[in-house]
Amino acid sequence: MSEPIRPAATVILWRDTPQGAQVLMGQRGAGAVFMPSKFVFPGGAVDPEDMTAHTALRHEPLPLSDLCRARLDRDAPVPAAALVAAALRELTEETGLSMRRDTPPLRLVFRAITPPGRPRRFDAFFFLADAAGLAGDADDLSAASGELAYLRWLPLPEARALDLPFITEVVLAEVTALVAGGDQPGVPFFDNSGPTPQFRRLV
Repeated sequence: MSEPIRPAATVILWRDTPQGAQVLMGQRGAGAVFMPSKFVFPGGAVDPEDMTAHTALRHEPLPLSDLCRARLDRDAPVPAAALVAAALRELTEETGLSMRRDTPPLRLVFRAITPPGRPRRFDAFFFLADAAGLAGDADDLSAASGELAYLRWLPLPEARALDLPFITEVVLAEVTALVAGGDQPGVPFFDNSGPTPQFRRLV
């Protein structure tokens, strides 16, 4: 029996500095079942509480661009609000940082489904978030849960040189182009839901 595919959301928190763009990353524990010892962005699976948050947020504006929400409403396995709730919850749990209610819109920049044969499988949505939307000091990571070790802000070239999962390498390349002013002809989607891997773009 194959491992079920769970919806998940990840936040790529970035900031612009005089020395260049930086992203917030940490290292998973060596004993973790999924991606042990790898450097990753904050994120995780959608939980039942996120579905409850979706219900509560149904009539409130989401911190998403109209295009992003339209893509999610059409393509995502759970409501857009549940993905946003999971992304923001995981960010706060793993880093201690929270976004303001008037945060700049999150941007959907990548989607990937974990290939078969892995101990955990996720349908992961990667959101790019500007640290300018944080409620507090971006350097204050004192309230982080400890789930991610060596949690820190990294210049993009340094982040790309770390021990990364393959998909994180690809996402960082995409983010590097975006923060440099590039654009996307649709959101990249690595679809490993079936026996044959597919790459397409969500437009």
